[in-house]
Amino acid sequence: MAIADIPILSMLRTRLDWAQARQKLLAENVANSDTPKYRARDLAPLKFEEPPLATPPVTVAALSLTRTDEGHLPGVGMSQSPYRAGNTRLFDVRPTGNAVNLEEEMMKVAANQMDFQTATALYTRSLNLIKTALGKR
Repeated sequence: MAIADIPILSMLRTRLDWAQARQKLLAENVANSDTPKYRARDLAPLKFEEPPLATPPVTVAALSLTRTDEGHLPGVGMSQSPYRAGNTRLFDVRPTGNAVNLEEEMMKVAANQMDFQTATALYTRSLNLIKTALGKR
């Protein structure tokens, strides 16, 4: 069996390739932050297919939160919050037509870097486990 056929290593390699391609797009967004009529681009999130389950999933009845006292804080979804969701865009397009927000792009770059480092660490540890199993340590 080739190393490329091991599912976890294949998924991690795909994740690393995706993070590399996303880093390139995010860098282009930052570089074009002053270009008129430039729109920020991003990659769609990576989704892996779920493996088929041997047993059917167990259905769990939905639970709801109940306030037992008026002094208690309402739970998530129990009240209309005056705050916006974190993923909404809070800025407008500049008069030149540019829609790149540097702060948002830099946050994406930092998150992408952490994801890449995590995938790299997992890939390295997986290879070290294979080496240990083969007695190559």
